[in-house]
Amino acid sequence: MKKISRRKFIQSGILASIGLILLDSLWFEKYVIDWNYFDISKGTKPKVKIIQISDLHLDSIRSFHRSIAEKINNLQPDFIFITGDSVDKTEKIGVLEGFLKMLDISILKIAILGNWEYWGKVNISKLTQAYQKYNCELLIDKHKSLSIKERKITIIGLDDLIGGTPDFKAATENIPESDLKIVLAHCPQHRDLIQKEKANFTTDLILSGHTHGGQVNIFGFVPFKPQGSGKYLKGWYSENDPVMYVSKGIGTSMLPIRFGARAEVVEIDI
Repeated sequence: MKKISRRKFIQSGILASIGLILLDSLWFEKYVIDWNYFDISKGTKPKVKIIQISDLHLDSIRSFHRSIAEKINNLQPDFIFITGDSVDKTEKIGVLEGFLKMLDISILKIAILGNWEYWGKVNISKLTQAYQKYNCELLIDKHKSLSIKERKITIIGLDDLIGGTPDFKAATENIPESDLKIVLAHCPQHRDLIQKEKANFTTDLILSGHTHGGQVNIFGFVPFKPQGSGKYLKGWYSENDPVMYVSKGIGTSMLPIRFGARAEVVEIDI
């Protein structure tokens, strides 16, 4: 048996490590979805199940999109929240429709805009119509109130912080008394403004995305966070009201890689 020199052994180890990093960043963390479940319900009232999908950045339908849709359909949540950056071009609305078509149409879906819908000059009228075809309402500084499982719930959808012109006051005007108020805001930094603007308005939960968890997160070092991230990166922020969850999202932006920031879908019982 031929003896391998120390130098060749080290070189082989380096090449293998590089290969594993490339495999992880170009495939595993992008396409093997991290499904995160949380139960934040309180009291004895029936739980409401919500699924948050963020930052799809759709350009084609892949097998992991089909697996996401299949799992959602099996879970039969009460709501699916789509928190912005679904497409970045009007021409990609058809791809979005392909994804929405896979979801059970009976599940109520609510969407908001992200910065890329604005930066890509997506036709908002066509996007609204596409969402409506699949039982999805696009909220832009508006709210939707309904009763479900003996609970009165209000969903507030805010315009994007950096691409749009959000108006929290307009979005919350004439909101009826509700057991649960959930705010959808694409950029997590929006939370800081909401804290200043909400006055006596009680918000139970903010759902955000935008950051992609840094997209590249090297053992806690994040080389880049997009404008609108503020001090937020991923996961729960509950040190003060309102409580917020920042999803790492599903797609990628600028660079087609993820490292230390695995794509995720969020499931919450509240």
